[in-house]
Amino acid sequence: MYPNPRKTQSIRRLGPVEVGALRAAVAAIPEALWDAENAGKPNKFEALDSTRHIVFRFVSNLRDWRESYDRPLWAEWRPLLEPVLAAATAPYGYARGVFPRVMLARMRPGGVIQPHRDANPAAKWPHKIHVPLETNDAVTFFVDGVGHHLPVGEAAEVNNMGVHAVTNAGASDRIHLIFEYYDLDQPEPEWLAAVTAASPGTA
Repeated sequence: MYPNPRKTQSIRRLGPVEVGALRAAVAAIPEALWDAENAGKPNKFEALDSTRHIVFRFVSNLRDWRESYDRPLWAEWRPLLEPVLAAATAPYGYARGVFPRVMLARMRPGGVIQPHRDANPAAKWPHKIHVPLETNDAVTFFVDGVGHHLPVGEAAEVNNMGVHAVTNAGASDRIHLIFEYYDLDQPEPEWLAAVTAASPGTA
């Protein structure tokens, strides 16, 4: 299986987006909600370590990015999220773009996301995009061993097919809006049919 040839091979800076309203709403999330949503999240991967998540949309099949569903908080947060999603993805110019996964990721001070690749087939095709909402100068995003700093309010596509990792060596949380995005009009890869036929592979 090969990833989408349109995907970045490292980091693609997409430019600044307005995140003021979203940042304020995220800052007001009670700890109890973070804990409850994290406990019920569908993305329980070992590499994520102690990073907590609030998942708004997720794939219903880890083999197929074309199948996704809204989680309970999506309807409430959609008015805040959609303007950020649209602004971040404007550089792609897709007439019919789709967001199969949308989530918040919160990494504590001293937290680590271990080196990994996003291995499930549903992650191979969509662009993976980060919009930092809270960070500090000691947060580093690594792609194939090269460190990058992503500032607040600057959207960036990251190479999730490369070996990537994150460290937060600072004294404050790192909170990112993370989502996937693909072009509904782009021809599907030849390998997709074989992968989806192999197993249902539900999330």
